[in-house]
Amino acid sequence: MATNWQLNADNWQLARGARIARHNPLAAVGVVLVVVFVFCALFAPWLAPQDPAHIDLPNRLQTPSSQHLCGTDELGRDILSRLIWGARISMFVGSSVVVCSLLLGLIIGSLAGYYGGRIDRFVNIVLMNAFLSFPGILIAIAFVAFRGPGIFNLVLALSLGGWVGYARLVRAQVLAVREREFVEAARALGANDLRILLRHILPNIIQPVIVQAAIGMAGAILAEATMSFLGLGVPPPTASWGSMLNDARSHLFDAPHLVLFPAVTVMLAVLAFNFIGDALRDVLDPRSRIEAGL
Repeated sequence: MATNWQLNADNWQLARGARIARHNPLAAVGVVLVVVFVFCALFAPWLAPQDPAHIDLPNRLQTPSSQHLCGTDELGRDILSRLIWGARISMFVGSSVVVCSLLLGLIIGSLAGYYGGRIDRFVNIVLMNAFLSFPGILIAIAFVAFRGPGIFNLVLALSLGGWVGYARLVRAQVLAVREREFVEAARALGANDLRILLRHILPNIIQPVIVQAAIGMAGAILAEATMSFLGLGVPPPTASWGSMLNDARSHLFDAPHLVLFPAVTVMLAVLAFNFIGDALRDVLDPRSRIEAGL
């Protein structure tokens, strides 16, 4: 009986997934692209046809061919191999920045929205506005310039400016939920503040946060590429999409493939997560589900 119920539930999930894919084909494209990038990041040592740091000066600036599918750069390094290894940096930095920013935003936004009063005024008026008064990328540039380039410093720098958006969203959601009947009932039954936040409030506000995290992943990947383009990302010879674009600037006209392939890769990664974020918004919003028949 339980097995049949599980099979029916699995079939329903598959059918629902097929309806979502038919309703929003861009979401399916985004999922496929993300799977490809994650697969490349996880299995880069086995997928890359050559060593991404191998220098071969006699074959520098080669156009795409059967030997080098995406050509070679100014040092003769295989571009396809560097793109595959660059996916590992972008996926790791992007996911780490989103996780760190999300956790920090959840904590600060939940405390400000739940307790209100002086805590809310300090967080909302002083702390958030102080960070919002400076563009996040400028904060990241200043932090990395002070601390030095490196993947840990890069993640920390991008997280410093990325938590504010999550905190503002969480604060607004907590303010709307904290006076609901089920929260008052839990408080009347003697539940402490931590239990109310974790068991009653956060599960009811997590849907828009998930959508924000998916879209934030696209922004984190773009920010990592920007920092690497400015020379403030991972140090060479580590392959990174942004550093590849930086190296290709001087060969924009005589070897345009050096710019084309990394730029298209960054564009596809950003578009993929934006497509997934839009799809999650439609799926998790009850009104959108009803209108779309999902």
